[in-house]
Amino acid sequence: METKTIQQRLFVLPTTAISDAIGGHTNLKGSIKPLSDYYKIAGRALTVQLPDGENKAVLEAISKAQKGDILVIDAKGNTNRAVAGDFVISLARGLGVQGLVVDGVIRDIAAVQKLNFPIFSLGTTIAAGFKHGGGAVGVPIAIGGVPVHPGDYVVGDIDGVVIIPSRDVEQITVAAEEKVRQDELREAEVLSGGEASIRAYLDKVLKR
Repeated sequence: METKTIQQRLFVLPTTAISDAIGGHTNLKGSIKPLSDYYKIAGRALTVQLPDGENKAVLEAISKAQKGDILVIDAKGNTNRAVAGDFVISLARGLGVQGLVVDGVIRDIAAVQKLNFPIFSLGTTIAAGFKHGGGAVGVPIAIGGVPVHPGDYVVGDIDGVVIIPSRDVEQITVAAEEKVRQDELREAEVLSGGEASIRAYLDKVLKR
């Protein structure tokens, strides 16, 4: 039987189960959303720190990325200047980058959506970012109210994005898998018996 990698195991887990397993402490703020509801990502973070309104370091990150990496970009919450458009995102996609998470915005949204490349952001804009330099790649950052270190794991879906510190990834993955299993058992037990079992469950919970 083939052993699944951590990335494969995380990819099939909902972010809600991972968040529960880690205590809800590493969820990015809810304003960082997927541009399409079906986007899903799970992999290691390649961190990018940008000066306000800048995006040149995004190109550096793309050039350094390993296949399957997720670019996690500290754009200082700037919603006026894009960190990337369809051309830059095409470069990332072409080199095997898995997705992009940014507390900033992108542009060329119609063309980007055709690329089917997962992006989690604050939204979109029209103006391009500057390329004066000054950013950094592979450094500790904070995004969406959460610290992120290079190599931490990032999982995103329709509910949002959660960060897993690399040192805890096996423990958290196991706990999230168990959470899913317990939720499925509870659903089968409580909902299969109709009104009687639902009331019994509510009575049990409310008496705790």
